Amino acid sequence: LRQWLPGLIRDVRARQSRETVIAPVGPFPTAAQKALGLDAMRLMGFDFTAGRLDESTHPFCGGVPEDVRMTTRYREDDFLPALMGVIHETGHGRYEQGLPRELLGQPIARARSMGIHESQSLSFEMQLGSHPAFAQLLAPLLVKHFGDQPAFEPGNLHKLLTRVQPGFIRVDADEVTYPAHILLRFDIERALIEGTAEVEDIPALWDAKMAELLGLDTRGNFKDGPMQDVHWPAGLFGYFPCYTLGAMYAAQWFATMRAEQPQLDAQIAAGQLGGVFDWLSTRVWQAASLHETPELV
Repeated sequence: LRQWLPGLIRDVRARQSRETVIAPVGPFPTAAQKALGLDAMRLMGFDFTAGRLDESTHPFCGGVPEDVRMTTRYREDDFLPALMGVIHETGHGRYEQGLPRELLGQPIARARSMGIHESQSLSFEMQLGSHPAFAQLLAPLLVKHFGDQPAFEPGNLHKLLTRVQPGFIRVDADEVTYPAHILLRFDIERALIEGTAEVEDIPALWDAKMAELLGLDTRGNFKDGPMQDVHWPAGLFGYFPCYTLGAMYAAQWFATMRAEQPQLDAQIAAGQLGGVFDWLSTRVWQAASLHETPELV
């Protein structure tokens, strides 16, 4: 990734700069955004008898398979971060809800790994959620909750969902720049663990890597800096690569689905998402921890 990702980011941005995209006009009230998120969860088959959606400072999915607790956060000037956060966490939630119920409590019924868990959230967010046909399913929901406007036309909405724009915040990053955030944190973690860097070096390393990988100047910006995520304060070192592993797994799942189900894209366009969910349920959710990760993949 390190070898070709920076060049890809430049190429995609150059191509997208020639496109016309209509920006949504806000504000987007928090209550309407939450109602939209709940509708998106229903569209993706979330079981509300075994879970719920709440609000938190940092989006997450927790709880247990019988009571999945999902959260997102809202900004009234932009509805996409909250909506895509909900779609992402719904992937986690459906994995937990789809684990073999008759074996719950046994080690074999646990989620296989964090990388596989992220493959489910990123299957929902990046593979399904960013699909041009899925934009056709989302567009009527946006009109329902925010009123009609040109930005919600499905073709334009798909452009909004797939815009590549380097930013300071990992959880709000697009599919292409996201792995750069992971490389940045991986480099810092490795230096700390190898002893070639100390904790007080982190801000300078962060600034240097942000400039190198994303072309952003973060000097003096501590609000959006290295403590923006919950992982390091919680002692979760070596965790960040799971996100990019998950994105790679998710791409492989959908490539395999398309090989096995040639009509998959047409089914998504028709609002028939069972082909996606049934495949994930059979191959990943019900498999739980029956196999080691390489065997499962």
